[in-house]
Amino acid sequence: MRNSCLYIIIACIIASCAPRSIREAQDVVAQADSLWQAGQMYGIDAGDSTTLAQAYETLKEHSVFSRQQSEYAHACYHYGRLLREKGDPAEAMQAFIDATHSGTKDYHILGRVYSNMGSICHLAGEFQLSYDMYEKSARVFLQDGDTLSYYYLLNDMAFELAENKDFSSANKLLLSINDCCTFAPVLAKCNETKLILYKHTHQYDSILNYTDSCLIVQTPLVYISKAQAFYYLNKYDSAIHYAQKTLLYSNDLYDLNNAYYLLIHCDSINNGMQVYTLSSKRADVQKLLEIRQGRLSQAAQLLEQDLNHKPDLRWLYAIIGTLIIISCLIAIYVYQKHKKKELLTQKIDVLKETASTIQEQKKILTERYLSNHKYIEDEINSRCSMFQTNDMITKILAWKNYPKMCNIVDKRFYFLASKLRERYSLNEIEVRICVLTLLDCGYERMAELLYRSSSSIGTLKMRVAKKLGTTSKEMRQYLIDNVCIS
Repeated sequence: MRNSCLYIIIACIIASCAPRSIREAQDVVAQADSLWQAGQMYGIDAGDSTTLAQAYETLKEHSVFSRQQSEYAHACYHYGRLLREKGDPAEAMQAFIDATHSGTKDYHILGRVYSNMGSICHLAGEFQLSYDMYEKSARVFLQDGDTLSYYYLLNDMAFELAENKDFSSANKLLLSINDCCTFAPVLAKCNETKLILYKHTHQYDSILNYTDSCLIVQTPLVYISKAQAFYYLNKYDSAIHYAQKTLLYSNDLYDLNNAYYLLIHCDSINNGMQVYTLSSKRADVQKLLEIRQGRLSQAAQLLEQDLNHKPDLRWLYAIIGTLIIISCLIAIYVYQKHKKKELLTQKIDVLKETASTIQEQKKILTERYLSNHKYIEDEINSRCSMFQTNDMITKILAWKNYPKMCNIVDKRFYFLASKLRERYSLNEIEVRICVLTLLDCGYERMAELLYRSSSSIGTLKMRVAKKLGTTSKEMRQYLIDNVCIS
């Protein structure tokens, strides 16, 4: 109890003795927040990525013992975004996971964190996991009163449902957004989600009609969707046109991969001469996709492990229990000191009497155990004394019939043979050595019964004793104490 209190006090002292490093970390986070509000990123547009990493580690170290949970959550968010930008989604995911465990009540930053986690899962192809993260993000934004972000996240959820081929649920979500939200950018994102629905349901004419309407902004997603629709409608010139526009305006690896696929097949159909060049470029994109996919899969696995992990709260219960016990003892001490000193003395006497009773009971149990041990040992020695000659061993123990001998030994000596085979994996000759050792046979008798030379018995016995974890000299007593009796 005293050690637990000491650890808590030391931790608090350490936290209070590091104000400078905390202030510096807070300043870094404040700068990152300012850049974020201005549409920039700390470590990319301004600031040093190493400084942000140090702030993240500093606040992580002190957030448990201070009031830096909110700053720590912001540090996790900014550091996670920076790691994503630098192509390290696994470490980014870990930073975002740390933010969710920070205990912060800053729902806006939590919403951003869950949204980023969902984006990583989407890129990894884990659409259900991505949907779950977007759903958490939407709930947090709604709790924060940010309805605009909430509708954006509802659309992201619908997008994941569409990717997961749950078209009915995706349509319901899109309809609910259209019924409640009139903000044009949100509706534009919903229109892009509808394109995914049309593509998965092979409604290529609907894709072309929809993308040509004024309802949707012309984006790389629109270009690749139109290119795919024209391709499947056998309009290859138009498919080539929009595939090339995709290459011109998109940096997304999936878009580039799909665009090169269409160009290769269209060129092949038109008897073109660019198949080799296009295939080489697509192979480069696919290699980058493969590398990125491995990292993204690792990030998704980190999230799944965290979601499935059941935290060990025993340390917390121990601390709480210790604090409760300390508080109760202090209260009892103060109360007894002023008003009931005699009652405290009586309780101490009762405790001493109880301890004395327990000690006596322990002594009785120990004596009973030793007595029982002595009785069994005497019984074993008495039975062993029956086997004074090799002839007695051969007849009574059925020495030449190994299975029958083991059964007789088990009955007479507390399952000795079975225990030797099961616990120590001894073979037949090793079990026989142990039985003869228990019967207190000399090397000459052992050699005669085992049909071996006397000189080899000592080596064999030493080897068996080593397997049992004892010595040749102590082997018989070991067999009585640790095999027969236990």
